[in-house]
Amino acid sequence: MNGKYNRKAWFVLCVSFLINLIIGILYIWSIISKSLVNDLGWTSKQASLPYTLVTVTFVISMALFGKLQDTKGPRITATIASILMGGGILLSGLYVNPIMLAITFGIIAGSGIGTANVSTVPPPVKWFPPEKKGLVTGASVAGIGISAVVYSPLSNSLIQSVGISKTFIYLGIGSLVLMLILSQFLTNPPKDYVPVSSAAAKKEDKKAAAAPVKDLGVRDIVKTSSFYRLWIMFAVSSSAGLMVIGHAANIAKFQIGWEGGFYMVILLSVFNAMGRFFGGFVSDKIGRINLMRLIFALQAINMLLFKFYSNIPLLAVGIAIAGLCYGASFSVFPATVIDLYGIKSFGANYGLIMTAWGVGGVVGPMMAATIFDANKNYYTAYIIAGLLLIVTFLVTFTFRQGKKTKD
Repeated sequence: MNGKYNRKAWFVLCVSFLINLIIGILYIWSIISKSLVNDLGWTSKQASLPYTLVTVTFVISMALFGKLQDTKGPRITATIASILMGGGILLSGLYVNPIMLAITFGIIAGSGIGTANVSTVPPPVKWFPPEKKGLVTGASVAGIGISAVVYSPLSNSLIQSVGISKTFIYLGIGSLVLMLILSQFLTNPPKDYVPVSSAAAKKEDKKAAAAPVKDLGVRDIVKTSSFYRLWIMFAVSSSAGLMVIGHAANIAKFQIGWEGGFYMVILLSVFNAMGRFFGGFVSDKIGRINLMRLIFALQAINMLLFKFYSNIPLLAVGIAIAGLCYGASFSVFPATVIDLYGIKSFGANYGLIMTAWGVGGVVGPMMAATIFDANKNYYTAYIIAGLLLIVTFLVTFTFRQGKKTKD
């Protein structure tokens, strides 16, 4: 890449990162939920409904707007996402009741979050050479991973000083304005643009050029077995990660008798972001499937040992590993989708794969909650998650080896 395009590529990647940082508000829902219960007297079920709806509308909007992003470009879909998310959060502060919050935050804002997510990864990937796909996807989605570090103290401070209603209003206005501005700089490269590979990768790229990846659309990928294998692996991996994310504070309280679970949430957020960034970088070096094997094996071991984390340092290690593996999945899976199905319809294809995350977001936390209600501990949930991760580890051996994942 010449100097001009090189600067443009990194600028688009930074814009992508910042938009993802803003849409990561979903990861601090436990703080908002606590305020709804303690300050407004909502039931836990009422306070959880908006979050549950977001996990559904998030993936539906990705699947729907992914195609629009592929055909019309990311600026249009990111602008739509800004209005939906910012407007939805703003309306949540104007009408703070269980039904309206389910609509304004759960459906409207949730749709905006999903649309923004599918708008941010494709543009920077197109600006960079093929050997940096993992690094670029990881750096882009790292913004979501680190967002809780920003949102947690901000939302806590706002709730204590102005209350939950104005907190929604301020966060809504802020995200609407910032995302609208950033969205205008989220662009694809010119049609005739070809990123120049580094000297070390030129030889590999010549081999790839001899057998280019065929661009497949949604109708094509659902006919392949690789789609369903990827979907199952992503669902199980996400389920395990989201189970820990959704119950981290409660695990700290009931497993080791510590009320400082808030710090575990921040720790998880930091390692979630690290996993997204370094996972993408490592997958470029050792291959997507090799990294998946490491992720699933480490996740499985961590889950099977989780019941034995009986003090703060041990639990911190377990939480950190869970966040690291969960984050790494969000860099390696989009890169794998590009490897297998091409970049042309990536938005729609990845939106469809992300339905696995939606299922994992319901199954993992709900399974853990049900088991906890019955046993007053999470031990059985850990074992089930660990065994399922062993299955996903074995599924990786149905893919052929290589820097580029093959069906």
